[in-house]
Amino acid sequence: MSTDPLVVFTPSGKRGHFPKGTPVLTAARQLGVDLDSVCGGRGICSKCQITPGYGEFSKHGVTVHQDALSEWNAVEQRYQDKRGLKPGRRLGCQAQVMGDIVIDVPPESQVHKQVVRKAASARAIIMDPATRLYFVEVEEPDMHSPTGDLERLERALREQWEIEAIRADQTLISKLQPVLRKGKFKVTVALHKSHTDAVARVTEIWPGLHESGLYGLAIDLGSTTIAAHLTDLETGLVKTSSGIMNPQIRFGEDLMSRVSYSMMNPGGDREMTAAVREAMNTLAEEIAKEAEIDANLIVETVFVCNPVMHHLLLGIDPVELGQAPFALATSESISMDARDLDLTAINPRARTYILPCIAGHVGADCAAVALSEEPNKSEDLVLIIDVGTNAEILLGDKSHVLACSSPTGPAFEGAQISSGQRAAPGAIDAIRIDPETKEPRFRVIGSDLWSDEDGFAAATATTGITGICGSGIIEAVAELRLAGLMDENGLIGSAEQTGTARAVPEGRTHSYLIQDATAEGGPRITVTQGDIRAIQLAKSALYAGARLLMDERGVDKVDRVVLAGAFGAHISSLHAMVLGMIPDAHLDKVTSAGNAAGTGARIALCNVESRREIEKIVRQITKVETAIEPKFQEHFVAANAIPHKTAPFPELAKIVTLPAPNFNTGGRDGGEGEGGGRRRRRRG
Repeated sequence: MSTDPLVVFTPSGKRGHFPKGTPVLTAARQLGVDLDSVCGGRGICSKCQITPGYGEFSKHGVTVHQDALSEWNAVEQRYQDKRGLKPGRRLGCQAQVMGDIVIDVPPESQVHKQVVRKAASARAIIMDPATRLYFVEVEEPDMHSPTGDLERLERALREQWEIEAIRADQTLISKLQPVLRKGKFKVTVALHKSHTDAVARVTEIWPGLHESGLYGLAIDLGSTTIAAHLTDLETGLVKTSSGIMNPQIRFGEDLMSRVSYSMMNPGGDREMTAAVREAMNTLAEEIAKEAEIDANLIVETVFVCNPVMHHLLLGIDPVELGQAPFALATSESISMDARDLDLTAINPRARTYILPCIAGHVGADCAAVALSEEPNKSEDLVLIIDVGTNAEILLGDKSHVLACSSPTGPAFEGAQISSGQRAAPGAIDAIRIDPETKEPRFRVIGSDLWSDEDGFAAATATTGITGICGSGIIEAVAELRLAGLMDENGLIGSAEQTGTARAVPEGRTHSYLIQDATAEGGPRITVTQGDIRAIQLAKSALYAGARLLMDERGVDKVDRVVLAGAFGAHISSLHAMVLGMIPDAHLDKVTSAGNAAGTGARIALCNVESRREIEKIVRQITKVETAIEPKFQEHFVAANAIPHKTAPFPELAKIVTLPAPNFNTGGRDGGEGEGGGRRRRRRG
């Protein structure tokens, strides 16, 4: 039995005997305890802070005396004087084991810190990034030992951090010598080693101890919008998020129109590739500026995107995705230098990881949703719908997961809408229409007040009321149905039919007037018959895709529905149900996951093992191809009605009474008279 002192670490519970005089950091490393250190035990980074416990610990069978650790030393005192330590804390690299001791490693000192994503789910992200910082002291050159600076840096990393080998490109080697000498041969290096790498890459080097942070970009490259999350690679926290419109919209608003552009225009694919890469550089510059960081500190990017965006980002002509069998150039994940994607606004040696695609029209964005929401681990049957220009849909539980994509178009994101705009301050994002007076009240991004509340005008004076975004148009169309201003076929009645002057003629159809500020030089915001048709087409594609997966699974209902997407958090589940965007379900079982694809990208950025996990998961997901399934068209046509022509919505019928006007008789001014005719509770 060893007579050396017993060291017990919490919360890991790891324990072992060590000779007196062993630094706590050394004991932790030998036991594999999660205790951070960037400076390599020199007492200058403070990341190895620990809290010793004294007294009797019956659970561990040990009694800890006050002299169980070495005395407070000069290095700790210097740090205490400069920055301060919390009461009871010691530096693990300085405190030495002198007797039996119980040591707690606080969360901020753990390498694999947990970040709980409350907005998406209660799942924790274990911090284990591919790119990390290491502080080393490099042996100075000696005429009697003629080795190069790079080789001595490699030896220092091997001896001080047990990193066996490194590689560095010419751009790094060219700056190595001046940086080493500026730091007096004490430097911090950023090393990148992904799950498939045998050797770590040196992506950056700084003189002395680098404490200005290290960042990565998690990017959801969508057909209409590009969203990026600037993420701290040490803590996992999102420093800032930003987004821009995808400039490829000018080549076509949906995916197939962009494939057609490539087919019809020689070199069109190269045009679209150049456009999206330029946009990525602009976004990176803007996000670094907003966060007030040096863009050179962005050393890694992770992309999730649909297959067409995937190919165009990589400079691959997407023409094969426009025709059966919808073959991908590659479905595997990709690791590459960011500069090969012309990403020049970030660190020149930054690395890029692109998640794997599932199949021809089910891409890396759907894989990211699967990584984030984990349907493969669900006990109940969950339907996950990532709402966007190209919707990704997952249905499954721990026994099996199905996936498909559905071409909804950009209407859900405010495009192809007469008064539509992106979600920005001043955009209407929520609306209610009084079923009696037919008058609207609304809320705009940038204010929590409704338009009929005191102070609304002052609160929106700066932004104004500029248009209507995706969540706003969804609610507007659903509210028109609830208020009896629109029939189940999506037709808006006339002023005479509906009893409101807000139903204004527009050609052979009618529009609903929300706001008219033209007298003050502002916009006239309406919901037109064309807007409703765009929403009908989008929601029909969404419903048909979900219904197709349910057919494949052999079920008529699901246990849960999760709405994801950049604006998924802002969609009212009631309004989504009224529209018939999703199959009937109890509203308590319809939840939002926000931008689940972006969250999946952030998980892959922050945890290198998750990359291996999603690469395994995608091989277990069964893809259903909507383009060649005859029943898709059948479901699509039936879903054109609002909420649906034939499918029952019993859960919805328990909550709301849908009016039953019919504005398709007697021409523009015909119908059943003022008020839209009789009303009934919809049950089928």
